[in-house]
Amino acid sequence: MERLGTGIGWRPEIADAVEGMPGIDWVEVVAENVCPGHLPESLRRLRERGVTVVPHGVSLGLGGADRPDAGRLQALAERAEALGSPLVTEHIAFVRAGGPLTASPRLEAGHLLPVPRTRDALDVLCENIRIAQDALPVPLAVENIAALISWPGEEMTEGQFLYDLADRTGVRLLIDVANLHTNHVNRGEDPAEALAGLPLEALAYVHVAGGFERDGVWHDSHAHPVPRPVLDILTDLASRISPPGVLLERDENFPEPAELEGELTAIREAVEKGGGARTDGAWRAAAEPSSVPTDLARQRLALAQTALLSALVAGTPVPEGFDRVRLGVQARALAGKRADVVAKVAPELPVILGAGYRPAFLRYAQGAPMTDGYRWDALNFAEQLLLDGELSLGGEPGDARVQRELREWWLERSGPAPTSRRPTLRLARATRRVLLRR
Repeated sequence: MERLGTGIGWRPEIADAVEGMPGIDWVEVVAENVCPGHLPESLRRLRERGVTVVPHGVSLGLGGADRPDAGRLQALAERAEALGSPLVTEHIAFVRAGGPLTASPRLEAGHLLPVPRTRDALDVLCENIRIAQDALPVPLAVENIAALISWPGEEMTEGQFLYDLADRTGVRLLIDVANLHTNHVNRGEDPAEALAGLPLEALAYVHVAGGFERDGVWHDSHAHPVPRPVLDILTDLASRISPPGVLLERDENFPEPAELEGELTAIREAVEKGGGARTDGAWRAAAEPSSVPTDLARQRLALAQTALLSALVAGTPVPEGFDRVRLGVQARALAGKRADVVAKVAPELPVILGAGYRPAFLRYAQGAPMTDGYRWDALNFAEQLLLDGELSLGGEPGDARVQRELREWWLERSGPAPTSRRPTLRLARATRRVLLRR
């Protein structure tokens, strides 16, 4: 595996700071946030200096019951080629559920949700990863995720699950030590035991990030400094194997460059502290291919994931065996994240709606699950407010200015021409536009 060194997650907000930081060997970019034909100049300059750039996907949903979407795979492949990347990475998670396998509406989580550690889920994940490997021009590595909730009736530990996954597919692993800490606080899983069970010989690189604890729950925020327990887990990992690369993730609340450089120094020191005698194994995938999951296994997984996601985003009953309190915490976290991301992709909405934006969005989210990404979510939210006609948002109820500006915003972005090829949907949208103009 290529030695990457010490890196940092590249984000537009800290692009200039990253370019000026000493000792940055590589950067990671969120794959969905870059366009192959219009790469940011900062990334171009980094590449010209010999800095490796790795695309990190967040939307494939390799742990979902459906096979990976060909369009998403092609987009990820294009980004790897445009960036000259030695590998691409994604997550062991599901991000959507429903659809044909369950004869129910498609639901989007807007978040990485844990896969049950069962034989069905493992079989499906292995096939999905093989499909992805065949479609990508470079090797794939997959990341363990942080979780607030645990699946009932799991059949394997995370170590057993990931060992079998790597053994059966040859996929590399991206180990997030912050996520191991999250799972320690939230699910009682010992990080040392988790590391002992992992196939570290398959390690591609390591993520390090910060978070915060509230009411006994650890939130993997990527918006806070890296805490000492996470650095200690990194040291433990480095005592077992020399990590090919270590990367600091920070997505929000960006501090001054000096503070980021200080965190990178602490990360290097944690790795050095864990150095010394190691036995780096020579891992390789099993020669014998595993069985292909049956359609029945996919359907069982689809039904289970849809029931969980529906409880989280649509208010349906909590599936048997789940912790209701913890599920409630996760549901509120998903709604809050959804409000935050919509505010980023449609920054005009918080301006138009003022202090009433967030409570209004959270009320909307309770009865309107996301079905087609954040941009459509923003449009649907604005449309629902206009159709309800009761905008108590920072002004008087039904404030005329808010109504007018919100309607203008919605009409400008929804466009005069229907975007759907379905006649009934085109008619419904046209009717709504006529009503709104009145």
